[in-house]
Amino acid sequence: MSKQELLVYSPYSREQIDSIPMHDMQDAETMIATAYAIFKDSKQYIPYHERIAILERLIPMMENSIESLAIMATKEGGKPYLDSKVEVLRAIQGVKSAIDTMRTMHGNEVPMGLTPSSQNRLAMTIHEPIGVIFAISAFNHPLNLIVHQVIPAIAAGAPVIIKPASSTPRTCLTFIKMIHDAGLPKEWCQALICQSSIAQQMVSDSRIAFLSFIGSGEIGWKLRSLLAPGMRCALEHGGMAPSIIAEDTVVEEYLEKIVKGAMYHSGQVCVSTQHIYVHESQSEQLLVSLKQRVEQFNIGDPLSAETEGGPLIHPKEVQRVHAWINEAVNQGAQKICGGERLSETLYAPTVLYNSSEHSFVTKQEIFGPVLCVHSYTSLDDAISRINTSAFGFQASVFTKNTDIAFKVMKSLNASAVMLNDHTAFRVDWMPFGGRDESGLGWGGIPHSIKEYSREKMLIFNSPHLYR
Repeated sequence: MSKQELLVYSPYSREQIDSIPMHDMQDAETMIATAYAIFKDSKQYIPYHERIAILERLIPMMENSIESLAIMATKEGGKPYLDSKVEVLRAIQGVKSAIDTMRTMHGNEVPMGLTPSSQNRLAMTIHEPIGVIFAISAFNHPLNLIVHQVIPAIAAGAPVIIKPASSTPRTCLTFIKMIHDAGLPKEWCQALICQSSIAQQMVSDSRIAFLSFIGSGEIGWKLRSLLAPGMRCALEHGGMAPSIIAEDTVVEEYLEKIVKGAMYHSGQVCVSTQHIYVHESQSEQLLVSLKQRVEQFNIGDPLSAETEGGPLIHPKEVQRVHAWINEAVNQGAQKICGGERLSETLYAPTVLYNSSEHSFVTKQEIFGPVLCVHSYTSLDDAISRINTSAFGFQASVFTKNTDIAFKVMKSLNASAVMLNDHTAFRVDWMPFGGRDESGLGWGGIPHSIKEYSREKMLIFNSPHLYR
């Protein structure tokens, strides 16, 4: 029987750009068995220095492929070329960060001799790989997300099976081949192209030690409920990334940051700014400025160097976003600009004002080019409204008043709060992850390496140890 094919389409033109053979459950079983066998056989472990050497060889291979990787990611993911190029540069930095972490990550001495019963003992911790990693990735950063899920596994010495998003498999497969060409044996990093139902079955397999999931909360929490006993996980979901503009703020100084935070990758980022809370004395000025800038935001062919925002990943996402906007308008929101389908997958950047708290655009993650502006009369009111959300990811506040800054940063229910910056800021070595419905655990290269490791304590007992 011939293998089922995964058809890959350009989200911009909707033309088919590839056809990739898919794996079935038997293939998945073989991958798990292979990965588990090498993990259980410590003789097959790759020494630290060899793993570092593999990653060091990978870096120039990526540097020599910046252009081709950026174009490939743009074609299948739809993120504008210039932003995709930045993604490739970040991915290279991610590999470098993994090497830095490997060279500095260490255990600790555990104090002994503090009681008569603990004298003549020396204790220390070391790190060991946790076991087989199963990583399920998302489409919106088709290279850098793979780096964040796969490279830490290599650094930790853990075998990894990676399932890329079905919309963006080509970038993942190309990168995994580069890793193999850099010297990593194929059984230590396997790419799985399969139906979601197969991936769901895999998370219940007791041979899997860790699930790394990037995607929707609905799927992530369901997968967590299926985990085998003892299996750990990190879940990165979405959020509604709110920003507060304080009364003292000069809006024009931060307009570009606000628009970039909301419209980057057409809002298809888990920390895209979805809600702006502005003092009522500033709301009219902000709406005028946003309308002028957002209407000039260049939406189009992602391969064009002039394009600021590309397509949504699939036509059904355009339909959903449009339906949510119409619902918000019907419930009393004022449409400042946008709200139009430009093509099957292009959607006009949209600004809404004072959407109802019952609207989907207020309660749920939009994952589209939509910014909701809300006016407030008091800072406490804005904070309270934000904290009613079930999500808690990144947020920001714009102010030059340190008292306001500290109050907001301390009070918001968020995993990270930026001052005078948009909510989508990230560097790849910082801890990154949501709280509440937005996720579980930390991402970021050094933090994922620790997640993929487990500590062991060694205790030495000798009469020659005087503590």
